[in-house]
Amino acid sequence: MENSKSNKRPEEEEEVEYQSGFGNHLASEAIPGALPKGQNSPLICPFGLYAEQISGTSFTSPRNRNLRSWLYRIKPSVTHEPFKRREASHEKLVSEFNNQSKASSTPTQLRWNPPHIPDDPTDFIDGLYTVCGAGSSFLRHGFAIHMYTANKSMTNCAFCNADGDFLIVPQQGRLWITTECGRLQVSPGEIAVLPQGFRFAVNLPDGPSRGYVAEVFGTHFQLPDLGPIGANGLAAPRDFLVPTAWFEESSYPGFTIVQKFGGELFTARQDFSPFNVVAWHGNYAPYKYDLSKFCPYNTVLIDHSDPSINTVLTAPTEKPGVALLDFVIFPPRWLVAEHTFRPPYYHRNCMSEFMGLIHGGYEAKADGFLPGGASLHNCMTPHGPDTKTYEATIARGDEAGPHKITDTMAFMFESCLIPRVCSWALESPLMDRDYYHCWIGLRSHFTGEGTDMKSLSIQNAHDTESGGESMVVNI
Repeated sequence: MENSKSNKRPEEEEEVEYQSGFGNHLASEAIPGALPKGQNSPLICPFGLYAEQISGTSFTSPRNRNLRSWLYRIKPSVTHEPFKRREASHEKLVSEFNNQSKASSTPTQLRWNPPHIPDDPTDFIDGLYTVCGAGSSFLRHGFAIHMYTANKSMTNCAFCNADGDFLIVPQQGRLWITTECGRLQVSPGEIAVLPQGFRFAVNLPDGPSRGYVAEVFGTHFQLPDLGPIGANGLAAPRDFLVPTAWFEESSYPGFTIVQKFGGELFTARQDFSPFNVVAWHGNYAPYKYDLSKFCPYNTVLIDHSDPSINTVLTAPTEKPGVALLDFVIFPPRWLVAEHTFRPPYYHRNCMSEFMGLIHGGYEAKADGFLPGGASLHNCMTPHGPDTKTYEATIARGDEAGPHKITDTMAFMFESCLIPRVCSWALESPLMDRDYYHCWIGLRSHFTGEGTDMKSLSIQNAHDTESGGESMVVNI
């Protein structure tokens, strides 16, 4: 059990303490003795606190997938005025992707340049916009991919996503996130997962900030099975960090809860901060992970491994081995395969792939794919290394020795569903209209010229004179 007594604002805190372990049942109290002993909801809680449960799964979900936490707070979260529809600053949040007026499908390879930080004051809520997605938050199946650009901290308000879990990937600028379970300090190169229903506020200690957000409906992220890899490797459970209890007691007249519900924003006012949880216990809580701690696996003799070998987190479907959304990274690592085309192979995939770049470059794209940018290769759309990458790899020949990829962190959101792309993303001036040119220069390296291909005779092991058959292939 962790104690956290400080109730300073995040920007005043130099270092934040965490608990560790993915999916663990944890307990934390900011004041010793604030957790009830021996039961969850006593008649009177210690220090006069209210007991409140938050459930991330149905009550009767299997025990190994059941998620819930008990929060012990100064005032319960129900103490607010009625919700009212919020006039959005841009109306670019989507969670229903069957509506073709806002989003449409395309098999074309898409790429976007990095978004600009706005000039007008913009916090995380107003800077969040949807790029693509599939399914429905109302039907509890699907996903959305968003991006955000912001330049100011959230003040006197908190955000709550009733639609699904957020997986936040900051690319520029640190995020200091206050949640009901405590505080997270998240830097580029780290990720944060904010489960469905938790209230949170995002402060920007570095000012301008941008990044990516994956949202899943109807399920939660979990660690992938390791299979033949064994008991160790990839993302270690102990490297996932969970907040320790932290609270503020001050009065906040006019404090606003902004709730995302069905892709729309609603607001409710109250006179206190929602970050008034003095103690909590359970296995449903926000968490963060440092991507540099990932233990990658790779081929050590021939060929290029499938990208699934670098899965950090997965949101599964009911079909084994098929993900609603995988979060995959391409971190620094050694390439040592012999007689092998080492960059990612050319590919058509039944899954859809959205990629982003946190820093550095990406091994399959020599030009054009910039940190903060993004690409989408939809279901069965061909993709692979650009012309410069292919030609440079071939030119190095078979004598290329071991090579370490450094100064890079790319990632992929991969889904079994086919995403529709929002109209503003398709019409955006950030769209790279010439993306397809990166492959147009791929020339033929075919070496069959000079061979008589009109009638190529391939004989079986037995000579035709001894009863064998001759097969003629006409090309």
